Amino acid sequence: MTIMKQMIWDTTKAFVIFIVCTYLFYYGLRIMHAEYEQYHRYDMPNGPAVKVFNAEDNFIERLNLFFRLGE
Repeated sequence: MTIMKQMIWDTTKAFVIFIVCTYLFYYGLRIMHAEYEQYHRYDMPNGPAVKVFNAEDNFIERLNLFFRLGE
């Protein structure tokens, strides 16, 4: 009978540890989400920003560049 009690006790400990770790992970994700929710990724850049995309290029030039660079 003691083997059965020990097995139940070990299973209960593993279950409790799993639940505690799951809650810690969940609330860690919630804290990270709250931190980055107010972060505006699409604001205008500050400082010496450089425009990367040139809208004047036509499709053929961009396709040629794509094939030359092998991307």
